[in-house]
Amino acid sequence: MTDTPVPRDLLTGLPSRREIAELILSDTPGRDTFVGWQHFRATRGLLVPAQRLSAAQWRTLPLRRRDDYDTYRQMTNVNLPLQQTPMAQQVSRLIDGRLSANTRKRRDPTLAGVVVSGWGQYGKTTTVCRVVAAFEDRWLRLHNSVNPASVPGTLDLQAPVAYVQAPVTATPKSTCVTILNFFKAPSRSLTLPQLVRQVAESLRDHGVKVLIIDDINRLRMHRADDQDVLDLIRAFMGLDVALVLTGVNIPGTGLLREARWDTEQRSWVMPPLESARIHGLEVTQAEQRFEFVELDRFRTTTPAGIQAFVNHLQGIEEHLRLLNARDGMLTEGTMPEYLMRRTNGVVGLLGRLIEDGSLEAMASGREFLDESLLDEIVIGRDDLTHPPDGEIAAQPAKPAKRRSRGRNTVLDDRGPRDDQVAG
Repeated sequence: MTDTPVPRDLLTGLPSRREIAELILSDTPGRDTFVGWQHFRATRGLLVPAQRLSAAQWRTLPLRRRDDYDTYRQMTNVNLPLQQTPMAQQVSRLIDGRLSANTRKRRDPTLAGVVVSGWGQYGKTTTVCRVVAAFEDRWLRLHNSVNPASVPGTLDLQAPVAYVQAPVTATPKSTCVTILNFFKAPSRSLTLPQLVRQVAESLRDHGVKVLIIDDINRLRMHRADDQDVLDLIRAFMGLDVALVLTGVNIPGTGLLREARWDTEQRSWVMPPLESARIHGLEVTQAEQRFEFVELDRFRTTTPAGIQAFVNHLQGIEEHLRLLNARDGMLTEGTMPEYLMRRTNGVVGLLGRLIEDGSLEAMASGREFLDESLLDEIVIGRDDLTHPPDGEIAAQPAKPAKRRSRGRNTVLDDRGPRDDQVAG
């Protein structure tokens, strides 16, 4: 960084106070509505970082503009860009491949889905939403933003992607209402068969190709209602919609407990549903398939893993705006080992540590990140986020016996073995 006066064009490039206030105060709708998802898709990655100034350049700014610049670089420092880590690339490739295959299938009664698992702060939702939003961009360009299956004379909004979160206490009714709320479709005073039919019609009329159900780990298979919800979700696979399920430690929840690993297809095969019709929704195939992927954290046990972690730190370093920052601030000396030790390679924890550390560096006037400053930042206990190396998460207790409805169980209560998962 050079200690030279600020050029006039650099001053004019700084957003006005009003523009900065609008960025901070603007309403960001949740992704679980059509408007919110479209806002996310259209604005992802559009935040322009603050200009990079040295301490000497900063001192040449008028006092009023210093405050504006500091506010803007605070926004820059706490909105780290999404980087394509090797772990995220694995998930992205799997989802991309599955969606490409599904949208090219013809007369296939049931489309395969994807299950993305991982521990807290591993970046599951961010990764899935980013790759699916990119799919929607390509799909809309391919069809000139026109729903190819639309009915002449209708004005249905085109929504190639629908994003919802599993209800905290899930039932088939609440799950249907959650999906309908994405479209603001009416759901009051409807019976369950009517709700299911309404969901099917909404997915079809809006041209939905991908349904993301986040926080699927909220389903617990010892509850009868949750088992009914899983039946309902599997039935949705027969609606020409690709399901993408995400959640924390999905194998540990028992969600895949009744599945078996197909070594030839390399996918999870779900058992047949209990009847030919699920609350009035036709199911045309006995087995539904999910491809399962585990989103991992950074690991520095190999040279490639070490390099990937350092590359990630370099990407963060280039994005930060601290007046006394220098090249190698996060990547040289013992800093990479320190950051790995503090965060255990978890992307979300690393981001929180750097973001909070940057705010502290600005507030204290140090304007630099080092180990002594980051030691002051508390990010929580790692063992509450993921199990230590060499330990396996405990499996839940044996599910309570379901009310007499006769399920077809293809795995015992211990769940799939490692050799089954590995194929």
